Amino acid sequence: MASKAQTVRIIGGALRGRRLHFPKDSAVRPTPDRVRETVFNWLAPHLLGARVLDVFAGSGALGIESLSRGAAKVVLLDRDPRCVQAMADQLRAWRIDPSQYVIQRADSLAWLARPNATHIDADGQKPFDIVLLDPPFDLGLWPSVIRALEGEKWLAPQALLYIETPAAAESALGALDTARWELLRSRKAGEVGYHLYRYRQVDHSNHTQEAG
Repeated sequence: MASKAQTVRIIGGALRGRRLHFPKDSAVRPTPDRVRETVFNWLAPHLLGARVLDVFAGSGALGIESLSRGAAKVVLLDRDPRCVQAMADQLRAWRIDPSQYVIQRADSLAWLARPNATHIDADGQKPFDIVLLDPPFDLGLWPSVIRALEGEKWLAPQALLYIETPAAAESALGALDTARWELLRSRKAGEVGYHLYRYRQVDHSNHTQEAG
């Protein structure tokens, strides 16, 4: 597999040291180890038992790192069938309980446009406690994804949103309504900016018509 794939290392938790494989010729850009270490230090108090959504999973590094560190349920979305297959194969090989994760081949915006989360599992509609948003930088998807998250009850009260952006991040972070989002942490590493926000508890019913 090594000749046809790249790898990224899980850096903490029960799966620490294991390597995820992803297609060598894909557009996947895994979050660097040093950035992930910082981000998961930020998230550490909130991960145990959390429901996590990795919107553009790619290699699965962010979502599976969350699973490794105690998340109760992780949903990983990606439109590349090779990435989806690689993540599924890896978690099966590691014998991870399939009730702890869902991997779906999906266009993330179309998936988020669905009216509720009941298709995820059998335990009914439950919003996410943590959302990981690291889309392809050249597509400018941050505003559309953030509006979709706000509009369809995907977010628990006080949900956390991790966003990865180009270091010059005005186009991405400008999509965040400061009445709804509180910036908790923000750093840069080279050409990458990474930011953690908290969702303010609001009455979603007042905003349903704003989605999409």
